[in-house]
Amino acid sequence: MKLKWFRNKQNHMLLKLVVAILLMGFAFCLVFFRSTTVSPILEQTPIARKSVVPNPNPNPNPGPNPNPKPVSPILEETNISQKSVVPIPIPIPIPNPNPNPNPNPPVYVQVQGNEDQVPPKENFEEKCNLLTGDWIPNPSGPTYTNRSCSLIESHQNCIDNGRPDTGYLYWRWNPRDCELPPFDPERFLETMRDKTWALIGDSISRNHVQSLLCMLSQVEQAVQVYHDEDYRSKRWKFPSYNFTISVIWSPFLVKADIFEDFNGVSTSEVELYLDKLDKKWTDQYQNLDYMIISSGKWFLKSSIYHENDTVLGCHYCPKRNLTELGFDFAYRKSLRFVLDFIVSSNHKGLIFFRTSTPDHFENGEWSNGGSCLRTAPVKEGEMELKDLNRILRKVELEEFERAAFKASENGVNLKLLDLTMLSLLRPDGHPGPYREFYPYAKDKNATVQNDCLHWCLPGPIDSWNDVIMEMVVNG
Repeated sequence: MKLKWFRNKQNHMLLKLVVAILLMGFAFCLVFFRSTTVSPILEQTPIARKSVVPNPNPNPNPGPNPNPKPVSPILEETNISQKSVVPIPIPIPIPNPNPNPNPNPPVYVQVQGNEDQVPPKENFEEKCNLLTGDWIPNPSGPTYTNRSCSLIESHQNCIDNGRPDTGYLYWRWNPRDCELPPFDPERFLETMRDKTWALIGDSISRNHVQSLLCMLSQVEQAVQVYHDEDYRSKRWKFPSYNFTISVIWSPFLVKADIFEDFNGVSTSEVELYLDKLDKKWTDQYQNLDYMIISSGKWFLKSSIYHENDTVLGCHYCPKRNLTELGFDFAYRKSLRFVLDFIVSSNHKGLIFFRTSTPDHFENGEWSNGGSCLRTAPVKEGEMELKDLNRILRKVELEEFERAAFKASENGVNLKLLDLTMLSLLRPDGHPGPYREFYPYAKDKNATVQNDCLHWCLPGPIDSWNDVIMEMVVNG
């Protein structure tokens, strides 16, 4: 009896041992299987080279997004390591385009953590469009005044001439996709030590060089070292930096015989030579490190066109028995000739081609009572380019695109400085009637010549230098 009981007990223990071994084997298999299987959370959120945060408002018609949502730098480059075994939730807040006191809670994206992994730095080299943006309030105002800078010409010295409003001084250009640092005159001069600049073009180039000189004058006063007979081409030097900057008067960039006075009153048509470059700038070209070249408005003037020592035709010459070819014909031909010269020149500096800037005459033009009475910027879409400005711009962009390909092939550093649309939004920044000293002092109803083309100094044109510095020094 005892022997039978002992044998039953042995069988019972053996059964327990077998069950225990089976259970341990099953547990081992389960552990091994789980260690080689991806977490279901991670299967729903695959990690890619470029992770995309889900859009809370998906667009049923996907297309290019003009304002892409920012992606966390941790998601920008995520390398999965074998050490990464614990999923860690990292909150990635999606910016709400409609600010609201009760914003949606952040969207959470699961990524695998690794305490040895260092998140990559943001790509600060990534470019943004500096020329797409808005004018925003700038309470600090301009960096110089008509008192601190003696280089402002009287026609652009709006404050001295009695302009009563000052609101136009308190705006700055703000790109939508990145920060635009304010112009740093000391850093600019230090970077341009032993360099030469030239702004080549018409009176807008002269307007621009005064703005640049005034901003640089916060560090050192420029010394004028040259002027031509008519004081239209000038050169200045910053002695401490051996930095030279010039304005070269060449409104057509090609050879032209002009018959008009300082106020723009013509006695005859312009004689324009479409196959001969203006030596005023080409003779200095190879000695310049940086250039901003522009043209445009002067091609609207009544002109006779020459090529190969032959008269081809004209633009607006009703008293002449010549073929009307149109200003766009001459502008395209001249620009192509100029840009072909540049891209085949083997020049080793940096050359900007600046697009022409729009005027803001309303209820007329320069010669027939046009005025510009606005006192604040406009928003994009509130003001359109005039037909003539649109034609000039079309020619400029087409010819630049054609030249840029050749420049790249030849190793010439040619860049587009497209300030047209930025400037279009500032109808408030012109002298208007205050191109003259207190124009209404004697008669409040006086008929006054308005200037809605050039810019008050200080004024919106100062922001051009913010853009240029970013492209040249920081870019």
